[in-house]
Amino acid sequence: MTRKILAATLVIALLAVTAGWLGQAQIGTYLFDRTVERNVGQDPTAALPDGIHAYLCGSGSPLPDAQRAGPCVAVLAGKEAFVFDAGSGSIRKLQRMGFPMDRLQAAFLTHLHSDHIDGFGELMLQAWMAGGRDRPLPIFGPQGTDQVVEGFMQAYAIDRGYRIAHHGPEVARPGGFGGDVRIIDPSTTGSTVYRSNGVTIRALPVDHQPVDHAFAYRIEYGGRSLVISGDTKQSAELAIFAKGADVLFHEALNPQMVGKIGNALADHGNSDGAKIMSDIPDYHTTPEQAAEVANQAGARALVLYHLVPAPPIRPVERAFLGNAPDLFEGDLRVGNDGLLVSLPAKGKTIEFTDLL
Repeated sequence: MTRKILAATLVIALLAVTAGWLGQAQIGTYLFDRTVERNVGQDPTAALPDGIHAYLCGSGSPLPDAQRAGPCVAVLAGKEAFVFDAGSGSIRKLQRMGFPMDRLQAAFLTHLHSDHIDGFGELMLQAWMAGGRDRPLPIFGPQGTDQVVEGFMQAYAIDRGYRIAHHGPEVARPGGFGGDVRIIDPSTTGSTVYRSNGVTIRALPVDHQPVDHAFAYRIEYGGRSLVISGDTKQSAELAIFAKGADVLFHEALNPQMVGKIGNALADHGNSDGAKIMSDIPDYHTTPEQAAEVANQAGARALVLYHLVPAPPIRPVERAFLGNAPDLFEGDLRVGNDGLLVSLPAKGKTIEFTDLL
């Protein structure tokens, strides 16, 4: 009798597991279908008010980080969209955030360090295919940008041919891939480099020596403004350039934390890595210095990005900031990938939304 009960129990258990497995597949299919219905083909920007909307598509650095892409800030100003830098993984983050690639008007490079450009091939590819471009994307940047763009175009030339052959020239428009380079004059001092449909973008040289010709950018539209520092030492000129900005996106490096990484590398016999850690603080800005710049500028909000080293959890964020919260009177935030900062036109509000 006991054996019969045991056998029956095993059969019931097996049937329950089988039913559960089949049920999981049905539930999974249902969830997938509903997700497609809600997201594919939809325009997430339709509900956004007219104004400036900044997408933090990459808050990381060259240090390995599974949660953060390389430096990237994208901006939707009115109906026009722009991308500033394209670090590794940032374009996939940007598309997950619902950025309107079909409205992309131009890309801008702050400088030519590899961690700011290693996602640029993917940006040009997605501007072409997802954006439906039939002409090259205008790309603004320092001297040498033409070499970078030419190199990516050569690297993607074979893939370009495959896509045209597979999808046809009506979809993969042959003239749409690549970049139309616009070199920014290195002697510019806050001059306008782009103006269209109420959008003004200005560039300012910043000090990132020994890197030649690094730039910060200021975007203005609808009575609102934001500034992107790029990589730089603390700069009084940047504070003037950012005067009255609603939001300043500023890079930040904590030298004490970087120093501890360097010491650990040295202790384990990695002298090259230790030397790199000792070199990098002298051409970046600390969180405290970034707070001082934002305060001098009278910016209303400061978002730190290009974080070195990026804090993995909130308690480390507070340690990363040091005394920065005491030095800035506005809203100070440690940026994370997926952050959307919205500045409605002709208003004063600043809205922060996590999209990822």
